[in-house]
Amino acid sequence: MTAGEAPDPRALERATLSTIPAPRIAFDGPFVVRAFAGGTGRANAASSLDPAPDPVLAQRVARIEALYAAHGLPPRFRSTPLDPAGLAPLLAARGYVEKDETVILLAPIGAIAVPDPAATALPAPDADWMAVTATAEHQTPARRREKEATPALLMVPGAWITLHDAGEPAAVISVVAAGAVAGFFDLAVPPTHRRRGLAARAVRAAAHWAQAQGAQWLFCQVAAANTASLALNTGLGMAEAYRYRYLLRAQDSVPPLRFG
Repeated sequence: MTAGEAPDPRALERATLSTIPAPRIAFDGPFVVRAFAGGTGRANAASSLDPAPDPVLAQRVARIEALYAAHGLPPRFRSTPLDPAGLAPLLAARGYVEKDETVILLAPIGAIAVPDPAATALPAPDADWMAVTATAEHQTPARRREKEATPALLMVPGAWITLHDAGEPAAVISVVAAGAVAGFFDLAVPPTHRRRGLAARAVRAAAHWAQAQGAQWLFCQVAAANTASLALNTGLGMAEAYRYRYLLRAQDSVPPLRFG
C-alpha cells in the first residue's frame, strides 16, 4: 500500500492482526491461527493471508483443528477473499456451516474525523466504558475478559473513548491505529441515550483520535444483518471493501457475532 492508496483486503487483514490482538498465535503455511478466551470471532479463528493454491490444504485444516482442540476451543475459520482455492468446499465436506457474514467498511479518515469536547480517551477501558458496553447485544463473559485484556496485548496505539452527555457516560467506542490504517470497535450506546446522534459522534471522535496517531484510513466490521449499524457507517461515508464469513462445524455452538 502506497501513501494515499486505499488498503486492499490483504493490507486490511494484516492490519487487523494488530488492531485485534490475540495472546495465542500460530502459523501454518498461509494461515494465521489465533486463540483468546473464545469470545470475539477474529481473535479466535484461523484465516488465510495468501490465496495461492495450497496442495496440502486438507492436511493443514486437520492440523488447525487439532490446535483448537488442544486448547479446548471449537475450530473456527474465517473465509475471506484471501482463501486458497477449495477451502469452502473442503470445510463443507468436513461438516462446517456458514455463520455471521460480516462487512468490512472503509473510508479516508479525514472525511470522518471531528473532535468532540465531550469525548474522553483512555488507554484502557474503565468501569464506565465497560458498563456501557455491557448494554450491547451478545456480550458474554468471554468477550468481557477479552476486552479487559486487550490493552496489555497491543503493540500499537489504542484508545477507549467514552462520550458523556449531561455528565453521564452516553456512548463508548474503542479504536486502534496500526500505521496508516485504524479500526474502530465496540461501539455502544445504552437504550436511554439512543436516537440522539451519539453513535455518529463517537465514530467521529474515534477517527479524530486515530488521525492524530497518523492513520489515513478508517475501517470497521459490521454484521451483514445489522442494518442499523450499516446505515450509520455508510451515512458517515464508509463504503464496503469486502466481506468475510465464519465457518464452524455444525455441532459446535457459538453465539452470533455482532460488530459495529
